Amino acid sequence: MKIVIAGAGDIGSHLAKLLSTEQQDIILIDSNKEVLDYVSKRLDVLTIKGDSSSIDVLQSAGVHKADLFLAVTTSENNNIVSSILAKKLGSKQTIARVNKLEYLCKEQKEIFSELGVDKLIHPVSLAASEIKRLIELGSVTDNFEFENGKISLIGVTLRSDSVFIGRSLREIDEMYPDMDTRPIAILRGQETILPRSNTIVKQNDHIYFISLKKDVERLIKIMGRKSTPINKVMIIGGTDLAFVTAKMLEEDYQVTIVEKTKSELDRLIDDLNEALIIKGDASNADVLREEGLAGMDAFIALSPNSETNIITSLMAEQEGVGKTIALVDHPDYTRISQHIGIDTLINKKLIAANNIFRFVRKGKIEAITSLHGVDAEIIEYIVMPNNKLINKPLRQVKFPKNAIIAGVIRGEQSIIPTGDFVLQPDDRTIVFAVSNSISQLEEIFR
Repeated sequence: MKIVIAGAGDIGSHLAKLLSTEQQDIILIDSNKEVLDYVSKRLDVLTIKGDSSSIDVLQSAGVHKADLFLAVTTSENNNIVSSILAKKLGSKQTIARVNKLEYLCKEQKEIFSELGVDKLIHPVSLAASEIKRLIELGSVTDNFEFENGKISLIGVTLRSDSVFIGRSLREIDEMYPDMDTRPIAILRGQETILPRSNTIVKQNDHIYFISLKKDVERLIKIMGRKSTPINKVMIIGGTDLAFVTAKMLEEDYQVTIVEKTKSELDRLIDDLNEALIIKGDASNADVLREEGLAGMDAFIALSPNSETNIITSLMAEQEGVGKTIALVDHPDYTRISQHIGIDTLINKKLIAANNIFRFVRKGKIEAITSLHGVDAEIIEYIVMPNNKLINKPLRQVKFPKNAIIAGVIRGEQSIIPTGDFVLQPDDRTIVFAVSNSISQLEEIFR
């Protein structure tokens, strides 16, 4: 598969990293030679220095033979123009990163489609949607639903009062035989562990579970986390992400926004209907306390400064706020969130890159999500009628060592499969896979 990526920033380089492990033919375009040199030394990709909105540059990149053209530079206009040109030159599919929220409305998306831009990616709205999911199930650090919640992926950090600590997964399973849940990954420090029946869980382990809907609340309680409903939410920052997040939350929650810049305040006041807008310096602990920080159920730090977001989230934790989410720019920060006391760190560029990633898959894929800090993905495949997986128990299937079938959705039925389970055509199969096994999975589910 030939893929041309315009833009070697955080989104483009992350996409190139994901794709380069799968023997794709990747060409990366950027006008910054230093950035290209940095990427080329670390990844097996071809780089071209130049403006991606130039026809000559696009032709030299071979977009006429491209299966996919991804325009993810920081310039919205450049992304749109280069995607249109790439399509006209012969690229089979184009995706453009945009900043204007109005472009996502149905009428404008249709116009872009007619021009040659097949899909628009808006990193801010994708990140806001992820924040909303995290708030809806407040006691977990990660929450991703398959088929409208028939099966859920949740992440929980083991606190000191959890009955799981010091027990093997086999013992835990025997303690709760009626629960349809399965641990699929453990993040312990910087290490990702694929859990086995003899794996012993420890305090501060961050465990990811696949669970049927009926068992989610019970699982959270057993894990030692209080399932406290979220009503009051404080957001700091007047960024685009803060605005879109507040817009998504204000009808269902009591939202307070703290921002000190007049221009940002004016926009928030003009465009939000229910949220309480406070003028103040969010980096000042006294200001946050005066505005009722201790009485909040959730704290969302979305200022432009990653360090401010981390520090204020830690302050919120100390004040007793049950749920904290912080926006960060540096991808490496996502690996340390649970160890410094913050429930979840999010990076909107990585969220956008992971969202784009699903479009380059060769298998029949319905959904994909990455786990924060874990070198793995959750992928939902549809089992095709001629697939070699069907008509045999899972224990007899030759499956990649670093991948497991975590759940199956069959019509209205949700299943956590055992080794005796037999897949059928059209089953929606939820697979947990470490990165180095994904190419094998694509061959299996193709």
